[in-house]
Amino acid sequence: MDKRDNILFSDTFDVKDLDKGGKRFDRVARIDGRSQTHDMSLVLDINSELYPLDAGDKFKLTLATSLSLGDTKEAAAAFGKGEANWRAYVNGDERSLADDYDYVMFGRVYRYDDASGSKVSAFVSFGGLLMCLEGDIRHLQNFVVGDT
Repeated sequence: MDKRDNILFSDTFDVKDLDKGGKRFDRVARIDGRSQTHDMSLVLDINSELYPLDAGDKFKLTLATSLSLGDTKEAAAAFGKGEANWRAYVNGDERSLADDYDYVMFGRVYRYDDASGSKVSAFVSFGGLLMCLEGDIRHLQNFVVGDT
């Protein structure tokens, strides 16, 4: 199985603005961005101490259902039974999708708004750091509320 089977969305974003409404928290920056390929808009909170970005910077955003490079259904089932351990990825015991990125977060889709026709919004919480990704339904159709 190809590692791409678990990827819901991937694109490169240009940082248009940082903390547009003013800085609210230490070590947290709110990014306003625009994707280069899919014409998506993004508002994303990041830990600016771990991953500092400035207006004009570019970064790649990938949203995936699993960090596994193997069979994602099998990995998800093992994780649900307690047989898989996320520490194996963190400690470098197993190669994962995270090895390709500088900054990785774990989150849950908490809202999906499709009220405006072909334009939809997906809202994700990463332990209090929030994201809103908006754009054409074709690029966000695999998002499900409650999924990680």
